[in-house]
Amino acid sequence: MEKWRKDSPKKIEDLVFNEIERNASKFDKNPLESTLTITKANYKQHADKLTVGHQKMFELYDDYKMIVYPSVRTAFFPDEIYAATKKNATDATLEGTDAVKNAKLGFPFPIPKQGAEVIWNHKTKFRGSAVKRFNNQAIVAQDGDFKISKLVEDVKFKYANLNDQSDDSNKLIAYYLQEVVSPPRVAGQVTLVHETADQSSGGRNAWLYDPGIGRTRRAPNVGYDNPSLGSDGEQFNDQIDVFNGALDRYTWKLIGKKEMYIPYNSGQMNSPLLSYEDILGKGHINQDYARYELHRVWVVEATLRDGQRHQFKKRVFYVDEDSYSIAVVDCYDNRDQLWKLQEAHLTTFPFVPTTSGSPELIYDLQTGRYFATAMTNEDQISDFDVSYEDRMFLPQGLARVAGRR
Repeated sequence: MEKWRKDSPKKIEDLVFNEIERNASKFDKNPLESTLTITKANYKQHADKLTVGHQKMFELYDDYKMIVYPSVRTAFFPDEIYAATKKNATDATLEGTDAVKNAKLGFPFPIPKQGAEVIWNHKTKFRGSAVKRFNNQAIVAQDGDFKISKLVEDVKFKYANLNDQSDDSNKLIAYYLQEVVSPPRVAGQVTLVHETADQSSGGRNAWLYDPGIGRTRRAPNVGYDNPSLGSDGEQFNDQIDVFNGALDRYTWKLIGKKEMYIPYNSGQMNSPLLSYEDILGKGHINQDYARYELHRVWVVEATLRDGQRHQFKKRVFYVDEDSYSIAVVDCYDNRDQLWKLQEAHLTTFPFVPTTSGSPELIYDLQTGRYFATAMTNEDQISDFDVSYEDRMFLPQGLARVAGRR
């Protein structure tokens, strides 16, 4: 790991391309050469493999395109995760939408029978034991103008943690600690989340430290469709990591599996040789740097329950079959109009190993703005070697965290 950090300045891009080549040796076509470019002129010929949101992007923007490459299934996890997943297949159960029982370490539901089980596989996938992420975000205006905000996020994964398999791992999914570094008006604000595995019995616990008043308070609104900090309303709290939190406000229908064009093996998008000026453009990112592949995905439709409130009435999730990472989401408003498109540009990080979205995008199809998060091109790369004691994530310590970055 240390050698990798000191070597090639291309870092993640090189690692991902090496992984593509390692897995693609059996292919006749060069996996690094595109096979198809989908544009406004020909997208209808490929509509059966495009989400409704992606089709809308072609309608809205004359210069929008998808460069498609040969499909390479790079996603993989440690052997211990696969062994535990095999056991979970007969042991794990889901009560309602939010109470996972008798699952340990691996994916809870490798043979999903309902939509909520697919989403739980995404929420509990292996991501290493801990990570320090330097998260750069941008709200991109209709004219392409943007400003970067910076967060530092410390995460200790309790479930699917090979280094800590305590009893708590069946009760907690993760500890999450976030500090805002910039812009100055909100710098020093700290959010702490204890993400529970059984959200039917009260959901997550969250706290917020406000440097302006110098105190820590409980934060019950860190969830659902409350806007996430610094997103100007373009990202809801439950859209972080594409989807997180309780599922209880929706019914979850498993539509089945199908082949779709999704962002995959996105090492180039994470290259430190690219600046945010290179990536972020008017209406959408620079699609020259995006890589799409044809992959089988689980299709899950979430519909708002009668009597429940959320600004999204319906969401359709497209979840990678191999990694259970959510790749694309079509989001509809309460008038049944398509509102937002989420994209997670999936990248396999073989040194963890895991597959995750970097960057994540939320396109507002009604206003022309979009939100980009999980960008690291101009910052330090995520540190998966870090380790944390549980006591770091106590709410009484938030004041000491503020301003240390």
